[in-house]
Amino acid sequence: MKLTILGCYAATPRTISNPTSQVLEIKNKLFLIDCAEGTQVQLRKSKVKFSKISQIFISHLHGDHFYGLIGLISTFMLLNRKNDLHVYGPKGIKEIILMQLKASGSYTGYNLYFHELESKESEIIFEDDRVMVKTIPLSHRIYTNGFLFQEKNSERKLNIEKVEQYNIDKVYFNKLKYGGDMTLDNGKIIPNSELTFDPQASKSYAYCSDTMYNEAIIPIIENSDYLYHESTFLESESHLSERTMHSTAKQAATIAKNANVKNLILGHFSTRYNNIDLFKQEAQTIFENTFLADDGKEFNMI
Repeated sequence: MKLTILGCYAATPRTISNPTSQVLEIKNKLFLIDCAEGTQVQLRKSKVKFSKISQIFISHLHGDHFYGLIGLISTFMLLNRKNDLHVYGPKGIKEIILMQLKASGSYTGYNLYFHELESKESEIIFEDDRVMVKTIPLSHRIYTNGFLFQEKNSERKLNIEKVEQYNIDKVYFNKLKYGGDMTLDNGKIIPNSELTFDPQASKSYAYCSDTMYNEAIIPIIENSDYLYHESTFLESESHLSERTMHSTAKQAATIAKNANVKNLILGHFSTRYNNIDLFKQEAQTIFENTFLADDGKEFNMI
């Protein structure tokens, strides 16, 4: 699992920073999470093969989280994309995007599917053989969801020494990886536990932006390997976080601690601050394993 931060600052784009967007890679699948202005340029700078993106998750309909979406959809059209594209986001996103396409006389040469979200309860919105994605209902000025990505690790690891000892052909490797026993030519059955090792522990990533302090999300994100939580303000501006329904670094750290996550990534920094290291310093008074997001930064979640 690998996370690439494309942008992690609040509100307006600057020459030195970008608003929110990130790419999560799970077992060679790419998921785009939010799509602010500048996302395409950041994808190219990070050398992400964005033609591999088939699922886009939009947290809410504030501009600094989705104003880059129509541009990306249009670029896919110009690049003669053929693969289906699925967009998950709040109700209304389909109308907005289709209106923009219609007004510009544009169309897509690929299938574009919208999965509009309305529920205020956590729900599974995507699942395949590699990953499952749930919503994390957040508390913001408009309807907003975070997203919990849970890796599926059902594939067992081959015990090469034992496999070679029994002279097992490669054609049976997939059967063994998925738990099957092996019957030898002489009729002897070798149990799977002798030929494979248990799979690696599954990883999980919780994305929470934008939201005010909200303990209701704790049961959903509990024990996650990584939590990205917005920290728009420092505690000295907590009065602004209450008014705008955002969080402080200390509040994000408190959520991380109470949810027993392993690592916390802070982001969505207000551009009023010249030094984002202050966010880490503040959060670490409560939660030690705190890291700062920054444009172009990568996190290898191993």
